[in-house]
Amino acid sequence: MLTIAPNPPDGSRQDGAVLPVTRVRIVGPSMAPAMLNDEWWVVRRTSVLRPGDVALLVHPGRPDLLIVKRVVRREAGGWWVLGDNPAASDDSRQFGVVPDANVLGRLWWRYRPIRRGSAH
Repeated sequence: MLTIAPNPPDGSRQDGAVLPVTRVRIVGPSMAPAMLNDEWWVVRRTSVLRPGDVALLVHPGRPDLLIVKRVVRREAGGWWVLGDNPAASDDSRQFGVVPDANVLGRLWWRYRPIRRGSAH
C-alpha cells in the first residue's frame, strides 16, 4: 500500500491543471534496502521508463492499489517489474507484466526523511 498526497494519482487539481509531479509515501518492505518504509518520494509523471527505473504503478490485478517496483525489462504487453526485497514483494512473478496504461511515473527524489550521510 502507498500513500499519495495531496494531489491525486492522475495529477489533476481542483482548478483542472495537471501537475508534472506528485509525491508518494513508501509503505512496507518490498523495496528495501533502496527505499524504506515511511520515506516520501517525488514522482515525475511519465510513461517513459528504462530498465532499472523505479516506477509508481497501478497494480494490474487490483486497480485500487498503487505499487512501487523496479522496472526490469520490456515484455509483450507491458513491463516486467520486481521488488528489491523478493521475500517481501508482490510483483511480476505473481501478477505478470504491468500494462503501459498502469504506469503513473518514475520515482525521482527522496525528500523525507533525510538520512544522515546519504547522497539523497
